Amino acid sequence: MPIPEDVTGDEIDKDVRQELMSLPKGLAEDVAKNLVMVARLIDEDPEGAYGYSKVALRLASRVAAVREAAGFAAYASQKYSEALAEFRAARRMTGGVDLWPVMADCERGLGRPEKALDMAGAPEVHKLDKAGQVEMRLVAAGARRDMGQIDAAIVTLQSPELASNSTQPWTARLRYAYADALLAAGREGEAREWFAKAIESDKDGSTDASDRLAELDGVEFVDALVEDEDEDESETVTVTVTEVEAPAEVEIDTVIEPEDDIEPEDEAPEDEQTSADADADAGDGEDGSRGAAQD
Repeated sequence: MPIPEDVTGDEIDKDVRQELMSLPKGLAEDVAKNLVMVARLIDEDPEGAYGYSKVALRLASRVAAVREAAGFAAYASQKYSEALAEFRAARRMTGGVDLWPVMADCERGLGRPEKALDMAGAPEVHKLDKAGQVEMRLVAAGARRDMGQIDAAIVTLQSPELASNSTQPWTARLRYAYADALLAAGREGEAREWFAKAIESDKDGSTDASDRLAELDGVEFVDALVEDEDEDESETVTVTVTEVEAPAEVEIDTVIEPEDDIEPEDEAPEDEQTSADADADAGDGEDGSRGAAQD
């Protein structure tokens, strides 16, 4: 696949670059450029990112950062079985647990929410950093909703992180998920409060909480320009939306903690293993560490 001239490969994370130093220089540069393209396209063009990830995978399948990037590209393209295989391969190479939440979400994508919940109660969750634990909570709540357990999903999301006044990278998404679950349960008033709280913490517009709140308030947006059939000119129609002040903090008492007595199956059934697992097994004995390849 063609690489734009402005891509040099130097744009990749320094830890990933360190990993690629095990490859011949020319090969390392080619892999790096393809990884840059994966990161550049994964949000706007997941299929394009997937294509570049396959090139990188063909060139350096024994590099953990490549397997991880391939996993995220497949995940973004909703190829959950392939993504899960790549994430498992990367995890075996590094021994880390950072990918545990997204692996559980792949199980959801494959229609196995019970497996995702098993993973949410596994010992690996306690090894995650705070961001990883919040992500795991979001996945577990999603699995509950997949199973039609709306009230359980609401309880799952109730946590100190949700109630906290501080704004963290995960705050907007956590509040949004909680508001959405409340709305699904028919608790519209509470949902409105938490959508407003999500807006308050969503500085980069990562959610559509403002649109959801506007819908609840009955605000309709129309085209600004309306053609006048009688005159050859345009009439401007202005819709004024009153700014909604965020509600006071809502106290939450219930906190759900993962169950430690559930041991998940670390490996997928034999009929779900892909060639990606086979490649990774060959490198299980390899030593070395890598940095996070996630954006």
